[in-house]
Amino acid sequence: MKITFLGTGTSQGIPVIGSDHPVCLSKDPKDKRLRVSVLVEWDEYSYVVDCGPDFRQQMLRAGVSDIDGILFTHEHADHTMGLDDIRPFFFRQGDIPIYAHERVLGELKQRFPYIFVNGKDKYPGAPGVQSFEVINNRPISLGKLKVVPIDVMHNRLQVFGYRFGDFAYLTDVKTINEREIRKLAGIKVLVVNALRMEPHPSHLNLEEALELIARIAPERAYLTHISHLLGFHEEVEKKLPEGVFLAYDDLQIEV
Repeated sequence: MKITFLGTGTSQGIPVIGSDHPVCLSKDPKDKRLRVSVLVEWDEYSYVVDCGPDFRQQMLRAGVSDIDGILFTHEHADHTMGLDDIRPFFFRQGDIPIYAHERVLGELKQRFPYIFVNGKDKYPGAPGVQSFEVINNRPISLGKLKVVPIDVMHNRLQVFGYRFGDFAYLTDVKTINEREIRKLAGIKVLVVNALRMEPHPSHLNLEEALELIARIAPERAYLTHISHLLGFHEEVEKKLPEGVFLAYDDLQIEV
């Protein structure tokens, strides 16, 4: 399985528009972060988790010519607003499968009603999707792989993470209960959000992320959904425990 980090930034990305913060002015390409998303590839399959407003740029940069579907973690704009940019995939492949909580599917239908129209009323050139509801404790069959939803909380908002075999992706987490942690037993690679150094009401900070990683005990862990307030990539990376790494845009790993 190959994982490509399409974006590792927070909702504003890095650099933040108009900011003179030193990290936003950094010349290090690892300090340039698009909105958070990953591409997961195995066998002949290719799935994206979340498609935010940088989706088009991310697909071009990664050289992606086809996808088998998109899994959504939740409905916030930095995770969903690139949905219209599935058009080139739709023109070649037909309706694109999307997977999300029932609540998130409802939000997408409100924001992109023309995508969900079928039949003669559909606007020419509009993309189309096949919608699949994600329900906690019900694995999703993607080819021969069973993808396990992981139910977490983003402050008071429910969010899904996903376990793809030995790889798990959790973003926008603040809390997770023991039942859901047990679903992550034995994973080799964990990706989890670490927004900044200071506590935040709806995201793990670095200290909390490291505590969660220690509880789950993967072989390797990567931090994502990073704001400029976490610090310079090079400096933060040096302070991380063994086996924990700061992800960056376009990083590719194998599991």
